[in-house]
Amino acid sequence: QKVGGCGPGVERVEVIDDKRFRIHAKVGIGLIRATFAVDVERTEEQAPDFAVLRGTGKAPGSAVDGSAEMTLSDGPDGATVMDWRTEVHIHGKLASVGARLIEGTAKKMIGQTFDCVRAKLEA
Repeated sequence: QKVGGCGPGVERVEVIDDKRFRIHAKVGIGLIRATFAVDVERTEEQAPDFAVLRGTGKAPGSAVDGSAEMTLSDGPDGATVMDWRTEVHIHGKLASVGARLIEGTAKKMIGQTFDCVRAKLEA
């Protein structure tokens, strides 16, 4: 709940149980906008150092599915380092705008998300 709203366009996060949640978000790429409901599940976990999340979602005319893998390790000066890898597949109207536009938008959104997470955790 503390960092769930950090994703650009996230309107709300519903916790279903300790491994599953649903994200409601408005996403736009270029002039095309869609409101997604994405079901996310933590499918693997080795607390507190490792987790894998998998998600699928739909919006009118578009769909998304993907996974994210996160590994935490000790960093310099007592900091925590998070290595993060994700794979996302977009289908439908949003995918029709072209891979170059999607990639640039995704990189911008990822940067905004991690800036927000960092600020909330340091507060």
